[in-house]
Amino acid sequence: MSKAIVVGINGSAGSDAALTWALQRAARDKLPVIALHAVDDRWLSPDFQYHELIRESGMELLEKAKASASEQSPGVEVDIQLRHGSGGSVLRDISKEAAMIVVGGHEKHHLDGGPVTDRALQVVAASDCPVAVIPAKPGAGAKGVVVGVDGSEESLQAVAVAAAEADLGGDELTVVLAFKTPARWVEKQLPSSGLAESMVEENRIVLAESVAGLGDKYPDLVVHQRLETDTQPAKALVDTAADARVLVIGSRGRGGLSRTVLGSTAHAVLLNVPCPTIVTRVHKVKHGD
Repeated sequence: MSKAIVVGINGSAGSDAALTWALQRAARDKLPVIALHAVDDRWLSPDFQYHELIRESGMELLEKAKASASEQSPGVEVDIQLRHGSGGSVLRDISKEAAMIVVGGHEKHHLDGGPVTDRALQVVAASDCPVAVIPAKPGAGAKGVVVGVDGSEESLQAVAVAAAEADLGGDELTVVLAFKTPARWVEKQLPSSGLAESMVEENRIVLAESVAGLGDKYPDLVVHQRLETDTQPAKALVDTAADARVLVIGSRGRGGLSRTVLGSTAHAVLLNVPCPTIVTRVHKVKHGD
């Protein structure tokens, strides 16, 4: 049996958008969907008078999601599951057998603990499969696939996923490498160093190497290389992908510490998702300390 696309359901506009996106992808890839809601009752006594009410409320959410799914994509097989535990831990566990996890993006106006406790970040950091984070209001008529690179093995994996995504959808692919050149006062302390120029040239080579071979594998794919020399990577990706159909990023990059599961760029992007954003988790890469 094919692995399912798992959607986190919590009744928010973000989870509604996530369900719609997951159904469209499942129909395209001929995969089943699991709509999942987690009842976080870790701190509740079994005798707590509202315990059963919370369960019933969760099942109502799931039944509503299944009915909506049936209307949106009647050809997609949809199962519903109510599980116990925190949303992050439940989705982490099911990710071991899933094709992809899909969750709604952070809703900044909710007083739910803010970005520090954002569920999407928890899921991405712990998932064993790719995770798609969907904004509550995806842009209409969006087109193109954007991917961020930095020369790391993770970013090369992201390019492979993005290229396949773009080719399958008939989109153009934009590959972005962004970095900040040294401040002018730093350059002035280094006589005739040409540091900034060297950094630009080195990163231009990295960008070119990141897309090497795509033309052979996808002869009809149009690939754009975009080098941003004075922009933080996360801002460059968010800005470039503002009107994109999909943004693809690696979970970590070359600047990540070996003990860090989610890189700073991925973290910053996921707090400001500009469009449906897929965080790749193709295979584990060993990093030296």
